[in-house]
Amino acid sequence: MAEQQEGYQIDLGNLTAFDPQHQFQSIPDKREDLVKECITHATKLIQAVADSLFSLPSTEDASGPIVPLPQPTTKLPREKPLPKPAPPTKWEVFAKKKGIQNRKKDKLVFDEQTSSWKRRYGYDRVNDDNDVPIIEAKMTDEPGVDPFATRRSEKKQRVEKQEKNRLYNLKEAAKVGALPSHVQLAATALPITGTQAAPRKVSKDELQNVAGMAGTSTASGGKFDKKLAGEKPPKHDKKYRKFLPVVEGSGMGSLEKQQTDKILNKLMAKNSHEIFNVSKAVDMYNVKSDKKRRNQQGKSSAMSSKLKVKKSPYKNASKGSSKKGGSSSKGKSGSSSKGKSK
Repeated sequence: MAEQQEGYQIDLGNLTAFDPQHQFQSIPDKREDLVKECITHATKLIQAVADSLFSLPSTEDASGPIVPLPQPTTKLPREKPLPKPAPPTKWEVFAKKKGIQNRKKDKLVFDEQTSSWKRRYGYDRVNDDNDVPIIEAKMTDEPGVDPFATRRSEKKQRVEKQEKNRLYNLKEAAKVGALPSHVQLAATALPITGTQAAPRKVSKDELQNVAGMAGTSTASGGKFDKKLAGEKPPKHDKKYRKFLPVVEGSGMGSLEKQQTDKILNKLMAKNSHEIFNVSKAVDMYNVKSDKKRRNQQGKSSAMSSKLKVKKSPYKNASKGSSKKGGSSSKGKSGSSSKGKSK
């Protein structure tokens, strides 16, 4: 049901509206202006769809009015292409060749052993091997052979054959590109030719890591395992745990005593308010204050020595030379006078 309203084509089945006659007078230069104009025109289209919905007959409900939508008139395109037809399986080819027609079987079958109706396949099915307590022996049975084990092995062979046929059918479908949708995601994990991912080459480091993990997985950590030719010892990046010696002695043997003293000191520190020694605390405070005072005095003396004005070295040199000359003349006069007096 398509309606015409102000030149709009409205399809209520898909809740859509189209304006085939709309044209931009001039394309805006900025993207913001273009988006704004598109939003204003889309608002008009949504309003037209709402007006058409309210014109339809409705029925009242507890949640509000309900309007049945008409059939859609616009054919929307598919998101993905149509799936390709799968090739016929081995059984379908054989049945077509022999003229065998599939007939629908009943899901329930009467079980004579239990006198009840049971499923043909699946859980609690008819003629289940687990429900058979006694198997009648035949003339062709070999003596000493367990018939129950024979039944289990035959069933296992049937299941393996069925799985082999299933994988063959998937391989044929993969050649044509008609794998089922539920198998396409897991196709790389199946042994199907052309769909299994190529095996990645394992590097040397990865092999060494795996070998090291396997070697250290034993209880002894690979200590007593036989090493291969050219095999390097596994790397141990983590730290080893250190255990204290059993017999106490010097060196490592005294660590146990140190640890116990450390724990006792922590415990005593928690309860130090109960056994507080006032005289010791006062002595420690006095020692710290004296030490602080000495440091301050040493710093102040160092600063004062730095701030003193240094004399010129040239002045000291000239004064020293004059003093030396005076002392020499004095010495000469003294010696002469002494000589004369003598």
